[in-house]
Amino acid sequence: MATDVSREQLLSELYSKIKKCSKCSELVAYRKQAVPGVGNPKAEIMFVGEAPGADEDRQGFPFVGKAGQLLNRLLEKIGLHRDDVYIANILKCRPPENREPQPVEIDNCREYLHAQITLIRPRLICTLGNPALKTLIDPSLTIGKVHGQVLRKNGLVFFPIYHPAAALHQGKTLNELVGDFEALQKYIRTEIS
Repeated sequence: MATDVSREQLLSELYSKIKKCSKCSELVAYRKQAVPGVGNPKAEIMFVGEAPGADEDRQGFPFVGKAGQLLNRLLEKIGLHRDDVYIANILKCRPPENREPQPVEIDNCREYLHAQITLIRPRLICTLGNPALKTLIDPSLTIGKVHGQVLRKNGLVFFPIYHPAAALHQGKTLNELVGDFEALQKYIRTEIS
């Protein structure tokens, strides 16, 4: 197990590897930069989304656009801040025109995401949307059926949540997302605090 000092160093080395990655030629040609992850390297809670968007690709950090602003507000509403958690995506590069990640791209990035999970050792992983849910837990699941529930796999605890971007485009999803964060707050209070 990595100590806190070496954990930060190992994450830094992982970020360097991600930024140099050229496994997906289409993504490498399209991206401005890779977007490894951001947050507290000792976070007990990790959020995993789908892929960087235009704002993220430009700035180099996940969830900094409108969906990220909504995520920040939801975190604050339950007493958390971005610096308290760790935020990453299953893909580290922006897909062209924000299309869905392709299976080969997810497979190419899988080692990076698993390395982040291994180094950070979160007590809870919140998957944001279907791609993260399907990648980390089970391809047969859908967010509409399991959001706001605690799921376990391979010794890890997961909490699927609707993606903030979906809530920005579909009004009723915003209510579901707020409910997911309320359920998350209850879980944190009873199981993590």
